[in-house]
Amino acid sequence: MSDLQNLYQELILDHSRTPHGFGLRGEIAAQSHQVNPTCGDEVTLQVHRDADGSIEAIAWEGHGCAISQASASLLAELAEGLTVDELEIRIAAFREAMRSRGKIEPDEELLGDAAALGGVSRYVARVKCAMLAWVAAEDALHKA
Repeated sequence: MSDLQNLYQELILDHSRTPHGFGLRGEIAAQSHQVNPTCGDEVTLQVHRDADGSIEAIAWEGHGCAISQASASLLAELAEGLTVDELEIRIAAFREAMRSRGKIEPDEELLGDAAALGGVSRYVARVKCAMLAWVAAEDALHKA
């Protein structure tokens, strides 16, 4: 395994152990609950916005594999301060990379540390794990 793959694996494990944005809030701006029946991953995700409409925070709770938990954490970290349009662009870019079966490298400039999940796209059964929180965020934004 290359040094870069080791670094990415460690980043994913760190985010699954100490997740960013974990813990739902009392006030709910927009919320979505998603389940991956294939492996039992589950996430409830809230999108909280500032007065100007930008993303103040993503709060979430869930359980599942390290990939699904790390992905939710990485999304929560990435989304802070973005506009809704900027977040939607990133969700679309992440989805495209995940569906590519390893043919498209995630854009690190656009996705930040979430680009570390790019290798997951080569494992079709794991793509749903990585996408779960991103689908929940997209759904919550459409409900808002």
